[in-house]
This record gives sequence, C-alpha cells and structure tokens, in this order.
Amino acid sequence: MRVDDAKSAIYIPLNNAEGKTVGFKILRLNNEIEEETVPPVACSGVILLQHGRSLKQDTTVIVSSVADALALASCKTGHQIVCLPHGLTSLPQQVLPSLEQYKKLVLWFGNDVVCWDAARNFAKKLGENRCYFVRPTEKQPSPALALLQNQDLKAIITGAQPIWHQAITTFSTLRQDVLSDLQNNDKVQGVKWKRYPALNRILKGHRRGEFTVLTGPTGSGKTTFMSEYSLDLAVQGVNTLWGSFEIRNARLARTMLQQMAGIPLDSHLDQFDNWADKFERLPLYFMTFHGQQPIKVVMEAVEHAAYVHDIAHVIIDNVQFMIGVSDDARHVDRFWKQDAIVAGFRTFATKTNCHVTLVIHPRKERDVEDLTINSIFGGAKATQEADNILIIQDKRLTSVRGKKYLQIAKNRYSGDLGVMPLEFDKDSLSYGQRKKKPADEGEPRPQNDS
Repeated sequence: MRVDDAKSAIYIPLNNAEGKTVGFKILRLNNEIEEETVPPVACSGVILLQHGRSLKQDTTVIVSSVADALALASCKTGHQIVCLPHGLTSLPQQVLPSLEQYKKLVLWFGNDVVCWDAARNFAKKLGENRCYFVRPTEKQPSPALALLQNQDLKAIITGAQPIWHQAITTFSTLRQDVLSDLQNNDKVQGVKWKRYPALNRILKGHRRGEFTVLTGPTGSGKTTFMSEYSLDLAVQGVNTLWGSFEIRNARLARTMLQQMAGIPLDSHLDQFDNWADKFERLPLYFMTFHGQQPIKVVMEAVEHAAYVHDIAHVIIDNVQFMIGVSDDARHVDRFWKQDAIVAGFRTFATKTNCHVTLVIHPRKERDVEDLTINSIFGGAKATQEADNILIIQDKRLTSVRGKKYLQIAKNRYSGDLGVMPLEFDKDSLSYGQRKKKPADEGEPRPQNDS
C-alpha cells in the first residue's frame, strides 16, 4: 500500500489473476472512510489478503469494502480474504478468473436488501453450487460493524449457508439431461425383460429411480415370481440386492439358480457346478436378515450396498416384517409405521437413482373378488408413491379352470395398463407367459384389465 505526499489518502493495489497491478482502491478519511476505485468501471483486479501459512487455500471470504477486509484480517480467521473492486455495484466478468481457484466462496456483504440482492446476483456468476452466504440478519452485520460489536467473526463465517440448495434446481441445470433423454429414448425406457415381453409392452422396461409395489394372495407365488423377475434383469447386468425376511437366502438362491438353468438340478447334479459358476458371476447380493427387522437397520444396509456395490435394484420381501419392530412399536399405529417405511424407500429410490420393489401383503378379501389397488395392506401412502403397482390375481383359488395372471394396476411412466397371463413350470420353478391355445379363445378375459 502507498500514501500520498499529504498523507490524506491510501492507495491499495488491485491485482488480476496473473498478479499484475491493474488498478487501485483509494481510501480517504473525511468524516468517514470513503472508497474510490481506479479505473471506475470494469476493473479486473481484486484485493487479496493472506495471513499465516495454515490457510485453507480452497476457501475465501468475499467482501465489498476494504474496511471489511481489514476487519477480517485483524481477527486471523484462517481464510483468504478477497475484496471486490466495485463493491456491490457490479462484478465484472474479468474478475472471475481470480476466483476460479476456490472451491468455496463465502459472501459476506451486510444485512440490508441491497446486500442480499447483490449476493444472489453475484452467486449466479460465480457458480451457485460453491457459494455460501452470511445471512443478512441484525445479529450479523458487515464484518467491520461485527468487529466493533465484539462478535465472533470466525463463528459467523462457519455458520454461512449455501445459496444453492440441493432440493431446488432450474431448467438450465436439467437442460443437458433432457437432451440426453431425447437422444437416447430407447435407453430411457429402461432395461427390457427377456422372459416377459408383455412387461416390455406395458411397463416399457425397468428404470432406475422408480418405486414398484407387488402384491398378491397368500400362496400365489409372489416371491417365486419376483425372484425370476429380478433374475432376468441381473443376467443383463442390473446390480441387484435382495432382502428376503421370510425365506432363507439359501432357499432363495436355489430357486433362482433353477430358474436360470431351466431344469430340475436335483435330478441333474452333474450340471450343478456349471450353472453355479454362471450364477456366481451375476451381480446379485443378499441381505443376511431373517425375520422381523427394524427399518433403521435395513436402510443402513441398503444405503451401504448402494454406495459400495452400485446397486440399481433393491427387492424387499416383505414390508410387513419391518412393521412390528421399532423402539416405539407399542405406541405407534401400524399403518403409520408402514407409511414411514414406504416414504423412506421412496426417498432412497429418488435420491440414489435406484429402483426399489416392495412386496406387500394384501388385506383380507373375499376369495371371489379380484384384488385391487385398495386391497394393498396399510394406508394409501404405498399406492400413491408407487410408480408401478403389480398384482398377482389367482383365480385358481375359486375356480377349477381358473388362471393366474399378473395385473398392471398402475404405471406412471407410460400410462398403459394390462394383464400378463402366468403359467408355472414346476421343474424349473419358473413363471412363463402362458401361450394362448385354441381352447382359450372361448374363455372369458380376466376382469380389471384396464
């Protein structure tokens, strides 16, 4: 810094990103400190104050006046301090390269409307995702005033809040994602099933980030169908995590292995090693829980697997095994607890871009009636949050010639609804799409197919 001959003004150099002096801040003391910038517009330099060697080089506090910069420097906050050339009047584009090196920018301008508006406008130029601000309140004025009031400047900086919020976005952020979706429409539709072409027609494929609910009468084969449904995707490289609380993992793996082989392996043991080697290479993972488990414990395991193993599909069979166990199980309504479980998995699916399938038992209904969306046990949370609702309708329970079929009761992605006939092969434990025979033509179509 320099002073003039009359010692009436202080000249502080403004340096650009290359360290060259491109202007000056001039401070004059009359009744109060007055600041002047030369050149008066579009100055590409800033004042950078450093103190000590243990500075956080990736973080800086940005202020609008020299007085504020000196106030922060006197407190040895441990951060670099940048003073803008034109205060709150403007932020020239030429200044941006000087701030490119920082990952975190803390804007501390003051506590009036002008300061608040300037902070939001400057953040758009600087990058909202790396900008934090000291909220403009009466207790947090400008740094110079805060110092005169003996406030803890370090604590105020630590409490700075992000201007950009992770729950809020704009179209400019989504623009490239939208273009990518339009350019890759087939991929956006999801992974296609090889064993269930009817599901491809109705659901348009299996997509990450969605939430599916499967229900069906007791003994209708929900777990067996879901194992083959998920196996089809795992064979195509979809990383899958199974959480079966009712059936042992060894039994579930045996079922899926036989479904993959397509033959009864108990009578073809000579082929076991061949198919077991192929099955072992699949991206399949199993949670080791059995019986009732708290939702907190299950969610911790699911989140860990999603992070470590990049899980794309989680199957929970079934939700009822998490309802009865909790610290407040005696005092909380079962419907409320199920809604909390559903909300947790819905949030997880959206946040991690992972598809979640929940198996939920239906309410007790008369056997002669078809199951509907309203038949799903619990409150309306599950059916409201679900992107897809699959219902196994088993008419064999009420008719000798009754058939079993999968009803798509809800599909948020395409809006198409329909049914898929199911035929069980006891040798391979597989559910295939029942082929239409001439004798079937006279049979009545299943109800609730739209």
